[in-house]
Amino acid sequence: MTVFRWFGTAALAALVAATQLSAQRAPAPRPQTASPAPGTSALQGLPGAQILPTTQALFDGYVRDRKMPGIVGAFGLGDLPTVFVSAGTVATDPGAQPAGPDSLWRVYSMTKPITGMAAMLLVEEGRLSLDDPLSKYFPGFAHMKVLTSPDTSLETRPARAPITIRELMTHSSGIGYQINAQGPLLKEYERLGLVPFSANAQTEAVARKTRPASLIAFAERVAQAPLVAEPGTTWHYSMGLDVLAAVIEKVSGQKFERFVHARILDPLGMSATDFQVAPGNVARFATNYAFAGDQLIPLDPAARSVFLQPPSFPYGGAGLVASARDYDRFLHMLQDAGTLDGVTIMKPETARLAMSNLLPPGVSYKNKEGVAQGFGAGGVVYLADEAGGASKGSYGWGGAAGTVAIVDPARRFRGTIMVNYFPGERYPLAKETFAALARDAARLHPGVPR
Repeated sequence: MTVFRWFGTAALAALVAATQLSAQRAPAPRPQTASPAPGTSALQGLPGAQILPTTQALFDGYVRDRKMPGIVGAFGLGDLPTVFVSAGTVATDPGAQPAGPDSLWRVYSMTKPITGMAAMLLVEEGRLSLDDPLSKYFPGFAHMKVLTSPDTSLETRPARAPITIRELMTHSSGIGYQINAQGPLLKEYERLGLVPFSANAQTEAVARKTRPASLIAFAERVAQAPLVAEPGTTWHYSMGLDVLAAVIEKVSGQKFERFVHARILDPLGMSATDFQVAPGNVARFATNYAFAGDQLIPLDPAARSVFLQPPSFPYGGAGLVASARDYDRFLHMLQDAGTLDGVTIMKPETARLAMSNLLPPGVSYKNKEGVAQGFGAGGVVYLADEAGGASKGSYGWGGAAGTVAIVDPARRFRGTIMVNYFPGERYPLAKETFAALARDAARLHPGVPR
């Protein structure tokens, strides 16, 4: 998970003033359409390159140096128009469309905050409790086993405590993940088909041989696997949000994807976000790459992408494709405590609870710098102000292919970065982007301390 840093309060005020000035000069953003018109500029809506030239230069440099074919950033302050900064194209192929606000990207684990917020809607309605045992909805989790040596053996002992919904959405349930398992446990996950993730058509063909065909069957299969830790005792990145999606399906009585569309995506106008890419949108869909040394190799070409076919089931932890414009609207709703453009998705108290530290007592998530942080409904939570950085209460997460999302409710700031390459942490993209934003803000307001 990327470490997020951005500019301080005074510099934010300078950027607000510049954005207001630009809004007076620039035409209103065009409404989102199903597909951008031919010849559409990579910069749509407000002229982000003029407002944030240092950030634009950073993005241009990444593309020029062939570190990535294209990149899009969406940055918002309060309820002012979102500023989009774009560079490059959605693929290295000749004739590929310019990357822009409506380009489509695999957001992978940035699906998790959306799943977390979907569960919080059921908590708000009293249909689900954070401290409910998971076995209330899936009895197979009533008597779990915990591995005594997760990396080397499948020997187990009985779990001392039940898994709760709280633990499920904060990666403290003791459930593991195929992406960080090894040895016998990895082989057990593969045997059970516990691979809620799609990389490309080739790996998908193998995964589907054993993967359950429905979300409910998947959750029931997870209950057959041993835990990597005692529930409620440690933070361990997991399939918890995929199992949580199954809980949402059971409790709501709706297919998970229908619930997410009806309660979050459709009301927010996130029409480009889905678990599958429609054929008519392939031209604006980015190709996902992998690195071979310093060379970008197409891993999942858009024209033949695994995301063009229906998934085995909607992966609540890693299944969505979205545009920068769409994900910005999701963050904007959270920034405004549950409401956007007069549409209420959740109550303010629900949004605040979802973005608060929901981890069990004594458990923390530590970032790459070893700083203890909290974890809310599918995303990291900052427990204190950072000097020159994030405010207490900031919330966000990133995706395996390099995407980044963060919202700072106290400063009413939000940021989304869209790219697609493995491994997503190859470059310090978030750190460099927010440093560039700070320099842009300082340029707009000379002498302002950051």
